[in-house]
Amino acid sequence: MKKRIIALLLVSAITAVALCGCGGDKTEGGSSKITIGIPQDLEDSLDPHIAVAAGTKEILFNIYEGLVKPDSDGNLYPAVAEDYSISEDGLTYTFKLRDGVKFHNGNKVTADDVLYCIERNADDGSGNALISAFLNIDGFSAEGNDITIKLKEADPDFLQYMTMAIIPKDNENPDTNPIGTGPYKYVSRSPQENIVLKRFDDYWGEKAYIEDVTLKICANADTIVMDLMGGSIDFFARITTAQAAQLKDSDYEILEGTMNLVQAMYLNNAVKPFDDVRVRQALCYAVDPDEIIDLSFDGKGTPIGSSMFPAFGKYYIEETNDVYNKDIDKAKALLKEAGYADGFTFSIKVPSNYQPHIDTAQVIVEQLKAIGVTAEIKLIEWDSWLSDVYTGRDFEATVIGVDASSMTARSMLERFVSDSSKNFINFSDPEYDKLLKEALTTVDDAKQTDLYKQCEWILTNDAANVYIQDLAQLVAINKKFTGYEFYPIYVLDIAKIKPAE
Repeated sequence: MKKRIIALLLVSAITAVALCGCGGDKTEGGSSKITIGIPQDLEDSLDPHIAVAAGTKEILFNIYEGLVKPDSDGNLYPAVAEDYSISEDGLTYTFKLRDGVKFHNGNKVTADDVLYCIERNADDGSGNALISAFLNIDGFSAEGNDITIKLKEADPDFLQYMTMAIIPKDNENPDTNPIGTGPYKYVSRSPQENIVLKRFDDYWGEKAYIEDVTLKICANADTIVMDLMGGSIDFFARITTAQAAQLKDSDYEILEGTMNLVQAMYLNNAVKPFDDVRVRQALCYAVDPDEIIDLSFDGKGTPIGSSMFPAFGKYYIEETNDVYNKDIDKAKALLKEAGYADGFTFSIKVPSNYQPHIDTAQVIVEQLKAIGVTAEIKLIEWDSWLSDVYTGRDFEATVIGVDASSMTARSMLERFVSDSSKNFINFSDPEYDKLLKEALTTVDDAKQTDLYKQCEWILTNDAANVYIQDLAQLVAINKKFTGYEFYPIYVLDIAKIKPAE
């Protein structure tokens, strides 16, 4: 098995689709400039209220901020608001705007800007909410610098959604002209080449250390080490264990954390044969996450069995990892029962710029051969994945990582409600819908936690997807820089990076 996987990885390195390499001149003046490699262009939108891709949102974190924002421990602290209070009944939230906070265009943030953002996220123009929790808003108003939001029902997670980006009311094109209040301001974008940011010196809080930031598109995973060693990039947030080994004894420090996402082979539950739970369960019994982690990730990674990762603490259920311990005989029996005794063939669409997902898919292909199932990997560009797989739902299976937009169980689980626009796998279970709805309306924390866990068990027992792992995150950073911090959600905080002394 291991020899076959290594051979496949070598072949993949030669034949994988490559979008473009990371070229460019060597960064000069490390104390004031940094070039950060990122695996894809920000293809979906620079508008923070409609961006969906994790890779886009992690960069927008530096440009935008909300009334509150998270720190690297996952705690929320005041940002555009200097203070807030919550009524005893949990129905009224009051935020006091910080004096003198400026947008990147030099204009001061006003209460009207905040009200505009709340309204925009509560109704996208079609009666739907961009932030579903905002459907619970009964009314909102402003008096001077005080913003008051009243809820229909108490929601213990509501404060998390106040990380919603505050943007100017009069900015008609946030998709092409992003203006926020964050520590960095947007300068320019060259499609498939780079995004340029500059430190915002009128930032209300602690100023960023590095003045000029270039985010260079590095879509060809095979050239990342060469670009790091050659100096065309100073930092890459997600390298593989093989790349980390190549950087040993170099000018780069390798930091290790977790990606805080759910990597899985996501299955389109609406297409044959994955509309049959027995087929989905058979794949779960045939795929061994531990073997994937050992073969492709040098043992680094945390196996998971549902749509929740360990950083979520009380919501994470470690026992779901043991439901589908590898059992080839049981997998074959389930396939026979479902009418696929001789197996079947299907395709796995994988973004060509994410080597960890390609590596995982390659091992899955080998593992499924043991039950007579033939899987074919189809590498596609990231923008095609977003349009075809995520939005168009035109796929049979895909290997990808799904992250959380906020530190709430809701952000991970609500996407699997039957009628959710984010339910790209077309999962449908009336009991799941009922439990999730009940979880969203209860104010009892223990009861809510239990309801969320029941939803997780449904995803596991129904084999909604073939769950794999929370990937280890290996960060390569030039030793002339320091200060990088891991977060419990998928963000890249550039403002914390600083020149090493």
